[in-house]
Amino acid sequence: MFLFAGSVLLAVGVWGKVSLKEYLSLVAEKGTNAPYVLIGTGAAIIIFGFFGCFATCRGSTWMLKLYAMILSLLFLAQLVAGISGFVFRHEINALFKDTFREAVKQYNATGSPVDYIQRNLHCCGVQNYTDWDETTYFKMNGIPVSCCKNNTDCKPGDLKNMTTAKDKVFKKGCILLIINFMETNIGIIAGIAFGIAFFQLIGILLACCLSRYITNNQYEMV
Repeated sequence: MFLFAGSVLLAVGVWGKVSLKEYLSLVAEKGTNAPYVLIGTGAAIIIFGFFGCFATCRGSTWMLKLYAMILSLLFLAQLVAGISGFVFRHEINALFKDTFREAVKQYNATGSPVDYIQRNLHCCGVQNYTDWDETTYFKMNGIPVSCCKNNTDCKPGDLKNMTTAKDKVFKKGCILLIINFMETNIGIIAGIAFGIAFFQLIGILLACCLSRYITNNQYEMV
């Protein structure tokens, strides 16, 4: 059961790292290590799951107690990470707003996280497409192609004129969509992590009960 739980947590961590890669790259310098925490915790649960099986087969009380202690530490780490994410979610949202606004301001080429986000979420700019009017990139190249609704109907000349571009690009700004996207996906990850943490509590209880049972049996035999 714990090997399965560890595998799920590991998979969720990898999925979070891959699916949120471009979004997290916006805050790379001040970013979150949540996916790595999940990957590390999942890998640790798998490894110590084998240790728990070995301790059970050996009937070793000290190994079972050590296993319970390790599970307790992993549980506390997940709990602290989850509570911190919930408490500081407003600060995290503000961080995304600031970094995306700065990324738009300093945008200078295609292939950046800004392009990925605009194309993937069907949005343009921070609040809307007019945010590009204040950038150095717009003065030289116009609005980025990643804002276009249809690339075949989006000519370079159209993107250099705000009036013409209005009907060619996405109307919605990106920041609210980014925050909603992140909250939805992080909520899913957090829910799975807390579910796994519940199984860890069962593991701690079972390890302690088994250790006590073995100790009582040894005492009765003596």
